[in-house]
Order: sequence, then structure tokens, then C-alpha cells
Amino acid sequence: MGLQDEYGLADSFARIDGIAAWGSYIQSRQQLVHAMTQHDITPALDTSRSFARSLPMALLKAREAVMVRFRPSLRAHGLTEQQWRVLRIMSVADRRLRPMELSQLTFISMPSLSRLLKTLEGRLLIKRGRHVADLRGSEFALTPAGQEMVAQIVPHFETIYTEIEEQLGSAESEQLFRILEHVVQSLGLPGEDELGTD
Repeated sequence: MGLQDEYGLADSFARIDGIAAWGSYIQSRQQLVHAMTQHDITPALDTSRSFARSLPMALLKAREAVMVRFRPSLRAHGLTEQQWRVLRIMSVADRRLRPMELSQLTFISMPSLSRLLKTLEGRLLIKRGRHVADLRGSEFALTPAGQEMVAQIVPHFETIYTEIEEQLGSAESEQLFRILEHVVQSLGLPGEDELGTD
């Protein structure tokens, strides 16, 4: 169907002067285009993902559901979650760790980690040493006081882990670990300059 037929103008074109008819058609088309630009006749489409289906928020909610069980013990020992992360990593390391290694293992940005290490060092929970190959670089390890604190906290946390597994179910817990590991393997880990602020 031609444009004239589309707008019901074909019969009129046959009865009036061709030039005048074409001018009338152009004017009609301009009026139609103007009307369409003034009024959006297409319903707006909301293509954004539902907040309830946000993966970062779902993971954050799950993290909060887990961490709320551990925080009272951490507060009782005067530790933040990030400080505990550092102490726990050091407790299982077979050598002293450099700040960059700690940042990568704990997913704490270097600026935040630097402040955190100073705090733990001030509390005599960790000690600083010099790197053998790079005397300008520092390495960190637990002090006896730091080891004692970890030894006090770990048994209590193991009890909490057992309670969580009982609530989730052993099979579901194992499935959850597999899914999370699959996410990490598929998407990859962030680089040092991509870490969050904690």
C-alpha cells in the first residue's frame, strides 16, 4: 500500500491538481510527524532488573544473615570483621606475609589494610619484620598475643559453623560452596585496584 493510500488521500489526488495535492500531502505528513514527536504514543518499557533479582544484593543479604552470628564474639574481643580476616589468614600461614599478599588474601584494599595493620600492631597482636630480599619491604606475623586471641575465637566460631550447617542442611551447605566457587571461577577475582573500600 502506498503512502497516499495509507492516509486515505489517493482519491483526492485523482480529483485535484497534482502539484497542489502533493503540497497538501507534504503538509499532512509534517503535521503527523509533529504530533508524534509531541506525544509519545509508545508505552515506556522498564527494562531494569528487579531489585529483588539483584545478585549483589542477594549475596549481601546472605552475607549479613551469616555474619550477624559471628559479630557478637568479634565485638567481645574488640575486633572488626576485617581485622579478624587478617588475623585468621596469618594464623594459617606458614610464613610472614607482605601487605600485598594480605590484601589479595583478605580482599581488603591497600589503603584500608595499611591502617588496619597499624591498629593491630599497636595492640601487639601482630609484629612487623623486614623482607629478606627487600629490606625496604615489611612482612607481618602474629605475636603470641595474636595467636592466643585466635585460639580463643576459633572454637566458638566452629560451633557457629556447625549451627549454620544444621540449619541449612549438609547437602545444601556443600552445594552452596560449589556454587560460590563456580561464580569465582567463572567471573574471576578482582585486581588490587578493583577491591572495595573495606
